[in-house]
Amino acid sequence: MWQCTPQAHCHIFLYFIQNTQYQDMELKRVVVTGLGALTPVGNNIEETWENLKKGVSGAAPITHFDASKFKTQFACEVKNFVVTDHIDRKEARKMDIYEQYAIVAAQEAIKDSGMDLETVDKNRIGVVLGVGIGGINSLEEEISKYALTHEEMGPRFNPFLIPKMISDIASGQISINYGFHGPNYTTTSACASSTNAIADAFNLIRLGKANVMVTGGAESAISPTGLGGFCAMHALSTRNDEPQKASRPFSASRDGFVMGEGAGILILEELEHAKARGARIYCELAGVGMSADAHHITASHPEGLGAHLVMQNALDDAGMKPEDIDYINVHGTSTPVGDISECKAIAKLFGDHAYKLNISSTKSMTGHLLGAAGAVEAIVCCKSVQEDIVPPTINHDPEDQDEQIDYAMNYTFNTAQKRTVRAALSNTFGFGGHNACCIVKKYEA
Repeated sequence: MWQCTPQAHCHIFLYFIQNTQYQDMELKRVVVTGLGALTPVGNNIEETWENLKKGVSGAAPITHFDASKFKTQFACEVKNFVVTDHIDRKEARKMDIYEQYAIVAAQEAIKDSGMDLETVDKNRIGVVLGVGIGGINSLEEEISKYALTHEEMGPRFNPFLIPKMISDIASGQISINYGFHGPNYTTTSACASSTNAIADAFNLIRLGKANVMVTGGAESAISPTGLGGFCAMHALSTRNDEPQKASRPFSASRDGFVMGEGAGILILEELEHAKARGARIYCELAGVGMSADAHHITASHPEGLGAHLVMQNALDDAGMKPEDIDYINVHGTSTPVGDISECKAIAKLFGDHAYKLNISSTKSMTGHLLGAAGAVEAIVCCKSVQEDIVPPTINHDPEDQDEQIDYAMNYTFNTAQKRTVRAALSNTFGFGGHNACCIVKKYEA
């Protein structure tokens, strides 16, 4: 018998919106009312946003373990994080670090939303998170212990290994902590995971399946296995002598991405529900897009065909035109092929308007948060729309130019720029050819 997974179920919703009786249904508007972040450049929203505007790099030598034997010895780690400041010590020991990050960012976002948890209908609040890898640290730790002790002591494993390892546990734990009984699951589509989660949460609300959704993503894969795997693929920068300058999207000398970790959480809310409780509204989530490159397991399509399609799909979903977008937070990982293909897609889709909008890659500062990247970058777009400022793409030398990149487009190099941001688009692309993006715009009553 055919079974429908939660993620497939929500994507079927999108099919219905576009193809059946839902065409005559008035879809509900969705707004962003709360934000939370734990990133390599800040342990909350305010600190993260201020450092992004200043162009602060989160890259530094790895401290989580001894990386001295690896080709890449640096990453963008979360810094000065003390889990017991946020979570009871006994409970924290039962969690992988990616789960801790998700819970702490969710705490901030829920508090930021101003929801009265004593009066809201918790049956109408759900949690959908995106996680690309999950509890790799916990799995690695237990396997290492087994390898060292199984001959003398027999197989002994932590009874919490499976809950710590599986990628859905963070969304489950958030719902348990707050008693949220609405839709609850995790999407996994590599580096597009949390944007897919945002898309699913968006569709659940606008189809009337929930009033509020806690959504976003979390990741922590800076471990020997995580780092070693990406090193073996030659995917990472090896600029060990100057890690803060290693992530340099759109520069000719770029040599791979920098691993990052952390979490980003957004509170999405049905507009009338938000208005009824007097919520502060950051912006409106206008549309989402999804597509596949159908090209290669790790490399993007060289002409950016999937990237072009996913942005077009998001514009169509939002009922917007290319000239309505003022800022694109690009996937921009600082890889030789990926940056070029994304630039080609933008030029093709936006035409003349490509030279009037701002483009930036905040991965130049945060590194690549893998499954959490889309959530953090969607938050950046929300703040850009709210404050009319575009954070920079750092580490670019004007003489370090790639002949395949059109520098007449504004990549917001090195310094943040003030401008009216009516709407912003966030791109995320993942291994396997998964593409997802979302569009936020200024809220108008």
